[in-house]
Amino acid sequence: MLAFSDELTHAYLLKELFYDFMAYPDKEQAKKRLQSFRLHADIANLREFDACLTMLRNWEPYILNAFECSYSNGFTEGCNNAIKTLKRLAFGYRNFHNFCNRILLILNS
Repeated sequence: MLAFSDELTHAYLLKELFYDFMAYPDKEQAKKRLQSFRLHADIANLREFDACLTMLRNWEPYILNAFECSYSNGFTEGCNNAIKTLKRLAFGYRNFHNFCNRILLILNS
């Protein structure tokens, strides 16, 4: 498929460069890889990456902080998402105690 479109080839290579950036364990190497990704994306000049580049420019210090601190709120966000989904699906629970039990059942399975 990459042989049919230069833009698709560039987008694929940019994706691989981004994965390369995310694979580095330390902040300094990650910063160099992020700059390399941004440079390649600017050269490729794909408008689909414009929003991504703007986001990376605005949030770069905070993104790079993730390489220093191994903490993440992913588990908490996953629990919140499960509860919100259950709340939408279980519209009409009359007993709050049953609703809480259902939440505990879903999050512990």
